[in-house]
Amino acid sequence: MTIKLKPLKDQVIVITGASSGIGLATAFAAAEKGARLVLAARNEQALEEIAQEINEKGGQAIAVRADVGRQQDVQRIADAALSHFGGFDTWVNDAGVSIYGRLLEVSDEDNRRLFDTNFWGLVYGSQMAAMHLRNRGGAIINIGSVLSDTAIPMQGMYSATKHAVKGFTDALRIELEEEGAPVSVTLIKPAAINTPYPDHAKNYTDRKLTLPPPVYEPEEVANAILYAATHQKRDIMVGGGGKLMSLTNKLAPGLMDLSSEKLMTDQQLLDEPAQHREGALHQPGEGGRIHGRIKDTMPTSLYTRAVTNPMVAGAVVAAAGAAALALMGKKRANKNGGNYQQPNTRPEMVEVVEIVEEIHVTPPPPQRPI
Repeated sequence: MTIKLKPLKDQVIVITGASSGIGLATAFAAAEKGARLVLAARNEQALEEIAQEINEKGGQAIAVRADVGRQQDVQRIADAALSHFGGFDTWVNDAGVSIYGRLLEVSDEDNRRLFDTNFWGLVYGSQMAAMHLRNRGGAIINIGSVLSDTAIPMQGMYSATKHAVKGFTDALRIELEEEGAPVSVTLIKPAAINTPYPDHAKNYTDRKLTLPPPVYEPEEVANAILYAATHQKRDIMVGGGGKLMSLTNKLAPGLMDLSSEKLMTDQQLLDEPAQHREGALHQPGEGGRIHGRIKDTMPTSLYTRAVTNPMVAGAVVAAAGAAALALMGKKRANKNGGNYQQPNTRPEMVEVVEIVEEIHVTPPPPQRPI
């Protein structure tokens, strides 16, 4: 069924994990569009400051301290939305954290806590939202990951939580459609995103944590979330690099396993000693910061812009075609010139994705200074 969603200026949006990273970027972007906000996270002080900043700029936001791993806290989020705004139109389940460590080394306590936040927190939020929206209509937006489609070493249990998120979200969408409920259910699957995520992860290694490239900026995920709040969409992958990983895992899973085995562990660890190894798994993390510490990032993703904007889709096809032709021409010229060159060990499609992603359609929204 076709579901009509309200414009952002007429919406009340609930965002969990709103004190930093993707959640915070989404909160500021939604406030700029006129949405009223219910912001939830464990860091109460950071939330209060964020809500105050939005309100001082003419927006409307309330802060609710909540641990989404506790069902009663999720109920308080919904109650706050009802008492302050009379309800909500979109619920964004963004709260999440990770663990970097080998599966045979991570404690059961830490693994259960990870599932409490990443999976059960999302389940509680989705159930609460579905019960509220099944009659009035609206959107449920769940933040999965490229690791909903594949898995990597060092973040094995995080990958498991995101696979569970995908399975739950897909089943919820089907059941709501089956009963004719006017609720859009979208799974957002970001690639690596430049947020404080590595700083907030619990670290079982002796090295500082980072993210494997390519890394995208959180504003790109916020754009996708707000698109899903106003357009019925099954899922959105944020980042062409993530789409390539997903496709490779689907079409050549053995190759993906080999690539992860050879490359992925070192790409997640820096040659610097670990600091703050406990992260934010069991206690609130540092709030108020959207961006991480990675300098070499992709500010936009043309692939994601094409998914969320049909006007851009033609540009993506043209750019990909031009990139492929350029690569073919380069190889043909090398062959005809008689000069032997060492074969490129990187898949040609990776080169195409990188060339296409570097063509920026529009600049990202202004970034809040942190």
